[in-house]
Amino acid sequence: MENLELFLIFSGYIFGLGAVTVIDILGFLGTKSSYWNEATIRTHKVTKPLIWLGTFLAVAGYFLYFKDNYDSNTFKSLVLIFSILILNGIFLSFYISPILLKREKEGLSKEILSKSLQLKIFISFIISDLGWWGSLILFLWSI
Repeated sequence: MENLELFLIFSGYIFGLGAVTVIDILGFLGTKSSYWNEATIRTHKVTKPLIWLGTFLAVAGYFLYFKDNYDSNTFKSLVLIFSILILNGIFLSFYISPILLKREKEGLSKEILSKSLQLKIFISFIISDLGWWGSLILFLWSI
């Protein structure tokens, strides 16, 4: 059964961390380039569901993997990290994403985002990167 749990966990990282990496790189490029800004807005429609899929798979895998040891510090830390990632994902999905989609609909997707919005997205991406990479390192260190 452990193979299923590890498959879910690592599938989650492949989807989630892969999509986070792609959108972060595009987002960084989009801070100064109208071409990459538009590419980021369009690409986030694909990466957003992949990040949610990755989150679901990793969390499900962790609950199965630690089913006999929910009291472990590693499991508790992973639950905390993924709780933060989920809250961050809610912010990105229900606050930032609608702004980006509205800009695209209004024909403004090539215009560079305001510094204020860029800062909010940057902080959110830092949380995503630290959470995904940190949780992966924590889990690998624990096994």
